[in-house]
Order: sequence, then structure tokens, then C-alpha cells
Amino acid sequence: MQLSSRVQAIKPSATLAVTAKSKAMKAEGIDVVGFGAGEPDFDTPEHIKDAAKKALDDGVTKYQPTPGTPAARKAVADYMNQRFGYSFGPEHVLISAGGKHALYLAFEALINPGDEVILPAPYWVSYPEQARLAGAVVREVPGSVGNDFKITPDQLAAAINERTKIVVITSPSNPTGTTYTRDELAALAEVIAKHPQVIVFSDEIYERLVYGDTTATSFASLNEQLAKRTVTFNCLSKTYSMTGWRIGFTIADPALIKAMAAMQGQMTSNITSFCYAAIPAALAGPQDEVENMRQAFEQRGTHMHQRISELSGVRCPKPTGAFYVFPDISEAAFGKTDPAGKAINSAADFAESLLEHAKVAVVPGEDFGAPNHVRLSFATSLEQIDKGLDRIADYLSKLR
Repeated sequence: MQLSSRVQAIKPSATLAVTAKSKAMKAEGIDVVGFGAGEPDFDTPEHIKDAAKKALDDGVTKYQPTPGTPAARKAVADYMNQRFGYSFGPEHVLISAGGKHALYLAFEALINPGDEVILPAPYWVSYPEQARLAGAVVREVPGSVGNDFKITPDQLAAAINERTKIVVITSPSNPTGTTYTRDELAALAEVIAKHPQVIVFSDEIYERLVYGDTTATSFASLNEQLAKRTVTFNCLSKTYSMTGWRIGFTIADPALIKAMAAMQGQMTSNITSFCYAAIPAALAGPQDEVENMRQAFEQRGTHMHQRISELSGVRCPKPTGAFYVFPDISEAAFGKTDPAGKAINSAADFAESLLEHAKVAVVPGEDFGAPNHVRLSFATSLEQIDKGLDRIADYLSKLR
């Protein structure tokens, strides 16, 4: 059976691959410290689960409207309006099977072959794959470690041309854990405003998980002109510890929402029917458990960053959002050999060797557009963080 060239060009998700391998080793009884998973280690709050259980018990098990139930779409619009001062209605909202599906639909609805997508690097692994699936040419713009991986207005201005269709902005960032300030985003918005053909994809999935004096900014709130050219993505996965529920949403101009809903109608129809009740329960319900999770992540992130910064030859910006750190390990490891005498010349080499010899799982940076880095998630206990970093320190000391 001959597979299509389209599917043969897709790279498997590096994050899912590391998580799967780590879980397989744990299933064999191996004591692995897993820093790979991009999901909270907390349970979904009870009142959210209760809402879905009640809907199931009430017989909400039939087909639902493809864009989402009126109550769920209104809950998303109300949340965005109250949090960021918008005036969205339910017609601006599409509910999809996770944020990843929402992004895929938007790329497919907007991209024609040859259109260019500007992608600041490092980036989440699915962005370039989805853009290329839609026929786009991906133009990477690298952010530097010294600038917390954030691109500058000059870089963005130099990258935009007449073929540019979409600029992707992620804040807070997966994989870097860093966040653009409002002023930094406003400066990027000024550049984009000069190019009326350019659409912004603003991934705001981690907007509730910010630390210290960091404040999350919703990109469409910066510039009234750009608001209609901004497609905002969010989900319940990270903030409410609901990764397995697969509930994502898009907020955009109603014409785009209708187009994406038409595609979704030919693909997945609605999300699981009784899960719709969880959306207003999450967004409009008690938020104390969200704050408890946020505080725990902040404590863990500060601790992990401090410990990583003590490792010789490792550079790592402080996380201000999400639950990741993204250290540069090239000086500490590249050009050396591991305890078995195998050469380490890449982040992938490092991650493979670290898992084999130290039983610590990290995600190599190549698929994030950052080949000198690895991603570590601090969505795990302080005990596991210390155990894993003790092992990493010991491993680095044995490299020659």
C-alpha cells in the first residue's frame, strides 16, 4: 500500500514519543524520572467532573451542534470578555477536539499552497507540521537565549513579505516557558498592522499559568485594527488539568469560525456530547484549584530553574509561564562521550543517552527548532524534580 507523500512527510511528535518510551520503561519496573510530559499532574477539579457526569446521567449522549452547544460557546465568549475586555458573542467561538485540532482547522481554512507562515523559534512541534500539511512554506525566525527566546520587531519586519499569510505567536511559550510583555507584543503588533494580508495566530493556551509579576496579554486586545485579523486559540487542557478531555476552542471572526465548523463537520462533528457541560463549569465555576495549581507550578519552576542554573555550562532563561524550562546543554555535553563511550553531538544524542544511563526522560530540542536545547517539564513533584536533577548532575559529571 503506497502512502501519500503528504503523510510520509509528517514527523511524529517528539513529546509524545518521549512520554511513551518513559511510560514503557516504567511499566517494566524501571525507575524513570519523566520530565517529558506536557500535562499537569493534578486531577481535574471535582465540580467539572460532576458537570460531565450529570450530563451523562441526564442522557446527553446524542449528536450536538458541530460548532458547540450554545451554552458552551457563550461560556467561552463570556470568559474572554470578562478576562480581556472583549465583546465577543457565541458566533465568534468554535469548540474542537483539543487545541491541536483547532489549530489544524485554522491552518487548513486559511492557507493556500505557497503561502508563508512566520514561525518564531523555538516553537511547539505541531506548528510547522500542520502548516506544511496545509501547503504552507514555513519561515523560521529564531529567538535568542539572551532575549528569553523572544523575537524582536526588526526580526519580524525583515521576515514579512508579500507571500506572508500567518504569523504565529505563543505566549506563554511551549517549549521555552517564557512570556512576552504587553509592550513587546504591542511592538510586534505595530509591525503586523502595516501588512493588511497578515493574520495572527495567537496561542494563549497557558495564559492562566504565569508567575511572579508576569501578566498574560491576549493579542487581539492590543490593536482594534488587528483584532479582526487575529485568531486566538485556547483550551481547558492545561489550566484545568483536562488534557485527556480534548476540549479546545478558537475565537475569531465569525466568517472563519463558519468555515472551520464546515470542515469540522466533515471530520469529527462535535466533541463528546456530555463534555460540553464541563466547559461552563470550568470557565465560570470556582477557580481556587486553578490558583492552587498555578502556585505549585510557580514554586516548582523557580526551584527547577535554580537547580539547572547551577549546572556547569548550562544556560537557561527563567520560566515566567507554562510549566517548562528549556536549557541550552550544548556547552555542557556536545563533543563529549557518555559513560558507554558514545559521542554526544546533538540534543537527540543527549536525550537518548540521558534516558539510558541516568533514567531521566527529557525532550530533545530539534523538533522545537532549537537543536542545542532540551525541554524539561516541571509538571511533577518537587521530590521528582530533585531526584531527576541529581541524576542529571551526576550524568554530566561523567561525560568526557
